[in-house]
Formats: sequence, C-alpha cells, structure tokens
Amino acid sequence: MSVPLNRRSFLMNTRDAAGSARRSAALLLTSVLLAAVGGRAFAGAPVDMPIAGDLKRLSIEDLMNLDVTSVAKEPQRLLQAAAAIQVITADDIRRSGASSIPEVLRLADNLEVAQINAHDWAISARGFDANLANKLLVLVDGRAVYTPLYGGVLWNVQDCLVADIERIEVISGPGGTLWGANAVNGVVNIITKAARDTQGLYALAAAGNRVQEQTGIRFGATLAPGVYFRAYGKYTGRDREVTTAGTSADDSWHVGRGGFRLDAEPSAPNRLTVQGDFYSGAEDVPATGGAGLSGGNVLGRWTHETPGGASMNLQVYYDHTHLSQPFPASPAAPPFFSGFPAASLKDDLDTYDLDFQYHFSWGARHKVAWGVGYRATHESDEDLSLVRFAPTILSQTLYSGFVQDEIMLARRLHLTVGSKLEHNDYTGFEFEPSARLQWNPQSTQLLWGAISRAVRTPSRYDRDLMVPSGLINAPPPFQFPTTYLRGSPDFISEKLLAYEVGYRAELGPKLSTSVSAFYNRYHGLRSTTATPTTAVYVFPYPIFFENNLEGETHGLELSASYQMLGWWRLHAAYDLLQEHIHVKPGAVDATGATNETADPQQQVALRTSMDLPRNLTLDAALRWVDSLHINNSPAGGPVVGIVPGYFALDSAIAWHATPSLELSLMGRNLLHAYHTEYGFPSPRREQIGRSVFGRITWGY
Repeated sequence: MSVPLNRRSFLMNTRDAAGSARRSAALLLTSVLLAAVGGRAFAGAPVDMPIAGDLKRLSIEDLMNLDVTSVAKEPQRLLQAAAAIQVITADDIRRSGASSIPEVLRLADNLEVAQINAHDWAISARGFDANLANKLLVLVDGRAVYTPLYGGVLWNVQDCLVADIERIEVISGPGGTLWGANAVNGVVNIITKAARDTQGLYALAAAGNRVQEQTGIRFGATLAPGVYFRAYGKYTGRDREVTTAGTSADDSWHVGRGGFRLDAEPSAPNRLTVQGDFYSGAEDVPATGGAGLSGGNVLGRWTHETPGGASMNLQVYYDHTHLSQPFPASPAAPPFFSGFPAASLKDDLDTYDLDFQYHFSWGARHKVAWGVGYRATHESDEDLSLVRFAPTILSQTLYSGFVQDEIMLARRLHLTVGSKLEHNDYTGFEFEPSARLQWNPQSTQLLWGAISRAVRTPSRYDRDLMVPSGLINAPPPFQFPTTYLRGSPDFISEKLLAYEVGYRAELGPKLSTSVSAFYNRYHGLRSTTATPTTAVYVFPYPIFFENNLEGETHGLELSASYQMLGWWRLHAAYDLLQEHIHVKPGAVDATGATNETADPQQQVALRTSMDLPRNLTLDAALRWVDSLHINNSPAGGPVVGIVPGYFALDSAIAWHATPSLELSLMGRNLLHAYHTEYGFPSPRREQIGRSVFGRITWGY
C-alpha cells in the first residue's frame, strides 16, 4: 500500500480508458488548424449568441481597461490592478469551444492545468500542483468551493452552463489579505452574468467521441420592472480514457446540473441577487461500480451604494456536498496479513457562510475597505476499512476580519497596505498582511511590487486521517503496527512569504504585454515521517504528517497579445518555475521532500483567433508543457517518476449561420491519439485521448 497522497487513491480510485476513435474528421481539422496556430481569442463584451467579427468590437486598449474585482474586492481597471492577473472573457470561452470549467482554465497562462483522467484534474498556480493541490482558492460568484476534507478543489463537480460565465479572473500569487487562508499561490474568481444579460432562450447540443453528449438550456425573463430571472439545466456524459498498457480505464462519467438566478434593483442604490445550483452524477470506478456525487447551494447578496461613493455588500450562502467513493475488497495475504472488505467512503459537508464588506473614501488620498466574515461547517465521514477520519463527525467555525487602505502618495503613485485576521479551530489566529506599491508612469503602463504573507491552514486530511496497515494478524513476536498512515494533531499551518514585481502595458494600439516575477519562501510544508518498528521484519510504519519541509520557488510569467490585422489576433505566453523544496535540518521526510510538487519547469502557449469570410471564426491553441517529476509510487518512499513533456493542439471552427444559430466543430489534443499529462509511471497511468465533437447553439 502506498501513501495515499493523490486524488485517485484517496478520493477517486485509478480509472482506465477506452480505445481511441481516430476519426477522419479529426485529421482533416488538424490539417486546417495547424496553419492557424498562434494566438488567443480576445473577443468583445459578453454576448449570449455568436456574432461574427468579434475581434473588431474591442480594441487592445479596451481589453486593457476591463474592470476586475479580485485584486481590491471592488471594480478597478486592469491597468490599475497591482497583481499578476489575467482575465478570461465570455467570448474567449465561447470561441475556445470549452465544454467545462477546467478546460476554460487552460486559457489562463498563469495556471498549471493537467488532466489526470476522464474527470479529474490537477490545477494550481506557481507550483505545488500535486494530486491533492491545496494552495489555490477558487470562488464562484463569491462562494468558496474548496473542500475542508483536504483543502483543495473537486474539479469534477465544479461546472455550470459556460455560456453564463461573464469572466474568470485568475490571480497568480497570494491573496490572503482579502480572501483568507488557502489563497496561497493564487485565486480563481469565476463570475457569472447578471440575469439581465441572459434574457430569452438559449440551447446547446454537442456530441463526439470523448464528449459523448452534452446538452444545455437556459431561459431568462423579466418578472417586473428591474427584476430579472434565469434558470438553466445542463447534462454532460464523457467517455472513458485508456491506460498506458492499452486497456480501458473504465472511468466514464455523467453529471446533470441546474440552477437559477434572480437579480432585482428595488431602488437606485440597492441591488439584490439570489441564486442557486444543484447537481447529481456518477463516475465509473474499476472493480467497484460507480462513485456518487451530488450537492446544491443557495446564495443571497445585497449591495448598497451611497451618494458619497461608499458601498457595502452583505453576502450569505449555504452549500451542501455529498461524495460516495467505493473501494474494492482487499484479500488477505498469508500468513499474517488481513484484508479489507469492500466499502465506501461517504463524505457529507454542510457550509454556512456570511460575509460583509464596506468600501469608502477617507479624504482625498485614502480608499479604505474593511470587512468581517463567519463560516460554519459540519462534516460527516463514515468509517470504512481503508480510509478513516477520527472524529467521524466534525463541526468547525471560522471567524475573520480584514482592513485595507489604498494611499495615494502622488498623482500616479499608490501604496496599498492591509491584513486579514482569521481564527480557525485547528491553529487559532492567523495573520496575513500585505503591502503593494503601484506606479503608473503613463495611463497605459503599470509598474507594481508586493510583499505578502499567506497561510494554508490544516485540513481533515492533515489532522484526522487514519489508514490501517492490514498487518494485524501476526502472532508475537511478529506483530506490526495497525496504522499505516495517520494525520497529526500537532500539524500547523503552512506559511508563505512572497515577493513579487510586475509590469503591464498597452504598448500601442495593437500590442499589449504583461510580465511578472516572483520569489516565494515557504515554511512548515507538509512532510511524511516514518517511525521504524522493532519487529523482526522492520517496516517503517506508522507514517504520519508533520511540517518538516521548507524551501523556495521563483519564476517568471510573460504574455503578449498582438492585433495582427483587424480580423486576426495573436497571443503568446511563457512561464518559468524553479522549485527548491528540502527537509529542515535535523528533520526527516519519508519521500525525500518530493511528494508535494509535480510541476513543469516551463510552459509555452501560442494562440490565434480569426474572423474569416462567410461568418466563419477560427481559433487554435498550441501549448508545450515541460516534463514534470512526480512522487506517487505504489511502493511509497522517495521514488520519483517522470511525466514526459508534450505538445498539444486544441482548435475550434464555427459558422454563424444566422444571428441566432451557430454550428461549430471542436478538436482537443489533435497532435496525438493519446498523451499523458499526469501520474506516476505504471501500466495503470492514464492517457488523455484525442477528442473531436460538434456543437449547435441557438437562442433568441
């Protein structure tokens, strides 16, 4: 049994995949699109239905002046946002042909995105993209979607009707001052459209070899003057992938979801929003049947603006998630070993969250923001023979408050200082300050620098996990420990001190660029400590978690967009990441400080978007991902495997038949029948297959 530090062995067992379908359409599409590889779709303002000529609607200047809210928790121009932030617009999403949120996030150059199998993804920023990545905070309309079970995101359940997304703001770098714990290496803020912008009927249908079927429908209506409503439904079914041994991974899955949003403006300074979602699905799991996934949430938000320019925001939400993950029976191995019966890990989580913010100006030089928050969680995990949590039922509370002041030192020079103070039940108070300096030498240029502290607080996995060894039937003197892996009640928060500098500019009417560099210093990272026994056959059990790792990372993020012609836009990006994680002097780690990182050193992205004659649009994206080193060996210990580097080509060609009808053909991973993006080398490691699917969207 290996240390279960990966999503497949801990939450979603290893899956297999089906044989490839090499369709002639894929080969034809490849030949057409290879000539067009080069840049990114920068489209215009959010629209529901396809409109040919999008590239002419917003200039490079307009795109650099988009409003973002994730850096200051209030709207500000992109050229005023002192952070490494990228924006994925609604038209970027539509033109890409992405069918899920993880696919959409491939458009963010400052993220590491790797597909593990048919439904699981590893996504992080600036490193630590392990299977249980836990240093990226993800929000959907202000609702945090990470699970306190292990501190990460279950990407297989994070989805919506992607046509309803207004934009996704992606920050690489710490955001703990405003967003709190777990916003260590980055923040992904998914913002959906207001109900007013999704009126009428919208429908889609898609089918192909990997995305076997996807359907969606949304209806929006005006209920009264200033009161807008929408409801949607979506179903997705995906085919299985294939292992490196060429066998089926049996990991096909399907999920259905639906939701609503109501926006009202009862009076000029007040805005109200009520929205909710629910989902239910199942995933195939080898030898055990299927895993069950379900959940739902409801959120309410009130915003009030005063005549003097101050604003306040009150948000409250409830979120329920359910996971049922089967594990196969493990037969006993003679003479001393006992097996485990088949069972299912069942995790139920209820979250209640309240957040209040207030923004105001203090004199001519200060813009102040402050807020308080409260979160209560109730989690129930049923014991089973393979993975246990003690206690099985846990209720926790989180209190927080923050204050931030943006000070105008000179007309084009601003200093922003602030901090968040949080109290959690595991480690007590946590302090997350930051200071950001920004200088706009011209209205089209921004220079910025920042120093920040962030923490990753313990999860149930760190503190409460118990994995039995199965070595319990040996007679004296051959007895072995009954626990193979366990959490530690002494596990404390992981800490980051980050230094960043960046430059963002519109260098002319056709060219924009952004560059950021960072140096991160980590303390108290998670380690696995082995304790040898005194038995005749010495086994290093039990293994338990400690904070024995430390180290630093540094890197560079560079991107540029160029309007080649009025109908043709290009985008290029390069990311460099250097990691140096090691064991503290005098301490030990069972994996040799190799288990928390699985990251490519370099990534390159080239994208192109074209508005062609006869109402055709063509988008293509070529990416190169460097090889990565990963430690998840079935044998455990400091054994490092390699995932080879790869090139991948994604493309979408669309015909806007009428103002209401779009026909499109999408291709994913067109350069290879199969390629691997993640996983320790083994016959069961999965490969991601070439995908081709067609889609029809219609609305009025």
